[in-house]
Formats: sequence, C-alpha cells, structure tokens
Amino acid sequence: MAQLRLTALTKSYGSVHALRGVDLEVEDGEFFVLFGPSAAGKTTTLRVIAGLEKPDGGTLMVDGQDLAGVPVKRRDMAMVFQSFALYPHLTTFQNLAYPLREMKMRRAEIDSRVRETAELLRITHTLDRRPASLSGGEQQRLAIGRAIIRQPRLFLFDEPLTNLDAKLRHDMRAEFKRLHRELGTTTIYATPDQLEALSIGERIAVIQHGQITQVDTPERLYAKPIDRHVASLIGDPPINLVRGTLKLGGNTGPAIELPFMELDGNPWREGLQALDAGTELLVGIRPHDLALVEENGDGVPATIEITEPQGDITILDLSAEGVALRMVVAEATGARYTAGDSVRIALAGADTRLFLSDSGTMVA
Repeated sequence: MAQLRLTALTKSYGSVHALRGVDLEVEDGEFFVLFGPSAAGKTTTLRVIAGLEKPDGGTLMVDGQDLAGVPVKRRDMAMVFQSFALYPHLTTFQNLAYPLREMKMRRAEIDSRVRETAELLRITHTLDRRPASLSGGEQQRLAIGRAIIRQPRLFLFDEPLTNLDAKLRHDMRAEFKRLHRELGTTTIYATPDQLEALSIGERIAVIQHGQITQVDTPERLYAKPIDRHVASLIGDPPINLVRGTLKLGGNTGPAIELPFMELDGNPWREGLQALDAGTELLVGIRPHDLALVEENGDGVPATIEITEPQGDITILDLSAEGVALRMVVAEATGARYTAGDSVRIALAGADTRLFLSDSGTMVA
C-alpha cells in the first residue's frame, strides 16, 4: 500500500492547460475517487501519477519518495484503462501470467498466483478461453486481474466501467468494493459518473478545468458543497438553482426574494450578515426537498410540464412563475398527475443552500 501526495501539479499540451496546480493527498489503503466531467483533467492526473506523462511543474510523492524521473516500471503501480487492453491472441491464463513472466517469476509461482487471482475475480472457468469469447464483465475482471496480479502498491483506474451496460456497471461497482476490502491496496479511481463516485469512494475529489474544487466524503459533498458547481454535480436529479435577491431589515430578519415566494433568511443569518441588501444569490433546492401540498394549502402554485416515471419514484418537471423546478415524489403519487396539471408546492427539507450569484461560492 502507499500514501500519495500531489503538490501544485501542472501539465499543458500546447495552449491547453490540462492541470492547473493540482493538490491531492491520498491516504495509505484508501479508495479515493477523482470525479469530474469529460476533459476535466482526470486521465491526465492518473497518467502523470503512473509516469506515462511528465508534469510541467509540481511534485509527486509516494510514501515520502519524490517520483520525478522515476520510470514507469519502477513506480510499482498498475493502471486499468477505459479500454480493456487485453491480448486477443492469449487465453485468460496467458493474459494473467504475462506480467509475471515479464518479472521473471518461476513457473510454479506464476501458476499459483494466476489461479489465486482468477478465483478472487471469479473467472476460473475462463482460464482456457480467449478475450473474444468472454462477456463484457468477464473481460473487465480479466483487465483488473492483470493489474492486481503483480500486487502493486497503488491501483489507478481510468473510467474502467464506461463500456459496460447499466447492470454490469452496478455489479462491477460492488466487485470493486469487495476487492478493495479484501486487498486493501491504495486505489485512485477516475470517473465522470456521480453514482459510481458516491457509491464506491471513501473520499471524492471534484475536479474541473484541471483544478481540484473540493475533497470530501460523499455525504459531506452532498450536504455541504463548496460552490454551485459541486452542488450541481452531486445529487440526482440535479439541484434546482433559483435566482433570488437578499432583503435586510425589518422585524423578522433577513429574507430572500424569489420569483415565486419570499424565503425566510434566518436559517442562514450568520452567512448573510456580511452581505449587502440587494445582493444577488442562487438558492439551491434539492428536488427531494420540495413537496406537494393540499390544493387549498399555503404552498406555491405551479404547473406540471413533464412527468418522468423512474420505477419507485417519479420526477415532476414544474414551472412556478416561469421558473423551472424538478421535484421527486413517490411513484403512486406521480401516477395521479399528467402534464398541464396545476399543483401547489412547498419547501419541506433542510438541505437548501445559498450561493453568491456572481462567483458561485457557498454563503451558507
């Protein structure tokens, strides 16, 4: 296992700045996820760690050792790519054995480790078959097996589930968690899929435009996003961001004027104290924190634009005073409505967050 530290890492390809001062610390034995959209810098970060790319600046330390100038083969890392990168003319046994033969390992030890790895990954029944005859999940397990069979100190996974269907991705997420529990090897896993990130990462680094925005546990990223970018990435359906204006004074304390209602600002009084009246804000409302209320209740009038059945839940796309909102209701409730229906809604949760409109920084 290994402890990893990246400090002020930079990398450019001509005029394209892929990494803009990346700082990261990954603990020994941790399953760490690098999460962000396409072209955010995830793959470049992994390739720099692996030694496949040379950084323009910054330092990369593993267990206190500076890896500047250390060649790929001496870094003792294994990387699994988006493509499985298997040898099509070799059997599963031969694919697994190949890295061990490159290490000049004895035949008996190779045989023992191949069978041990195949059993761990549940692909013993494929040892005499070639990749073309394997299912997508079996090919993915074989690719992972080629990485773990050398028993490296660090695993790097670059969007390894992208080419699998939804059920296989679900199964392989569970497989990654099981393998990490059994092996305990320090792992960095890059993905653009928030479900993958939230379900398997012990900690997650959100990366955008080559910079780390926030590093935290899945629970805290959801509850305490540092800015509107993180808030919009974490959560499904995505958070509703509604423009509002800060009002100060009066006997009731601060308030935020939204197009469809006035929101009591007292829950965020401490964060709002430093702001001036008239400050433009973005109010982040989770779809799960909106609720339908009685027809004659105190809620805000809204019109259903679209219903999206999702099995046990239904997503309602609403319009309230011209503002688009999404909310989540139980499937049985959603089945009662169709596009064009009028409803009344209200805030029903405590996860509402405030962000500055210009910078996107969280206020409270």
